[in-house]
Amino acid sequence: MMTHAPDTGRRRLLLAGVGLLAAGLAPGAAAHALRPRGERRLTLRNLHTGETLETVYWRNGSYRESALTALNRLLRDHRTGDVFPIDPKLLDLIHRLHADLDSGAPWQVISGYRSPATNAMLRARSGGVARRSLHTEGRAIDVRLPDRPLKALRSAALALRRGGVGYYPRSGFVHVDTGRFRTW
Repeated sequence: MMTHAPDTGRRRLLLAGVGLLAAGLAPGAAAHALRPRGERRLTLRNLHTGETLETVYWRNGSYRESALTALNRLLRDHRTGDVFPIDPKLLDLIHRLHADLDSGAPWQVISGYRSPATNAMLRARSGGVARRSLHTEGRAIDVRLPDRPLKALRSAALALRRGGVGYYPRSGFVHVDTGRFRTW
């Protein structure tokens, strides 16, 4: 007696694509029909301004411009008020970390975007600030999750190997960015 393997999600996706092509849809239309669906939600609290934002920033395969604008504002340089576009890959990174850690708490943001002037001022005060910090490019964030140990956040970020990971236990945060993988 012959048994068949259960239909996997991957197999269903492939069969759906073949069906669309057989139905006469152009390859571009088939690719569009197979785009990932669902949503990505973030909840962040800026510890310096007290602002909180809960938003769906990605839905049905596309970033939502209005949500990105709101996130850019929340993650602005709190010293100067300068707003800068945050790298959507950074948002995807913290979304993934939140899910991997199964956290129910909002992100607590210590630092998002930093203007070059703020970065220079901080660098003059401390040796721990990079001259060409990815914060000045909207590609770095310093965060913590109040319902998860800082070491767990660091470990989860290291496991992803998606960018830089800095561990600051004395200051109570982890730095993650979308640059090359490195640790400190």
